[in-house]
Amino acid sequence: IVEVQEVMIDFFGCFLPRPKLASPYQFSFELSKRSVRAQVQVSMGSVGDCYDNATAESFFVTLETELIDQQPWRCFHNRAQAQTKIFDYVEGFYNPRRRHLALGQISPVEYERRYYQEVQ
Repeated sequence: IVEVQEVMIDFFGCFLPRPKLASPYQFSFELSKRSVRAQVQVSMGSVGDCYDNATAESFFVTLETELIDQQPWRCFHNRAQAQTKIFDYVEGFYNPRRRHLALGQISPVEYERRYYQEVQ
C-alpha cells in the first residue's frame, strides 16, 4: 500500500507545470510505467480480463478530474502538499461523501455501514 501511495504522489506531485494527458489510456500507461520503476504490481485482475484495471483506472481519472485539475498548473508545490491533499480528498470526500454509481449512489462508507448492519 505504501508503494502505491508513493507512485501516486510521484505521478501527481510534479513541481513544474505538465501538460494535461490526452486520455485515460495515456494516464494508465504512464502510471503503469512509473509503477514498474517503483516495483509495484498494479494489476487487479487476471491476464486477459477485460475488467483488469477498470476500477483503479476509474479512481485515478476521478482523482485527476476532481482534485488534480483544480490545482494551479495541475501540480502541487511539494511532496508534503501532494500527500496532504490526496489524503484529504480520499478520506475526507471520496470515501465518506462521494456517491458512487457502482454502489447504488451511496458513499463507500455508507455502503460498508449497511453491509455490516445486515451481517450482524
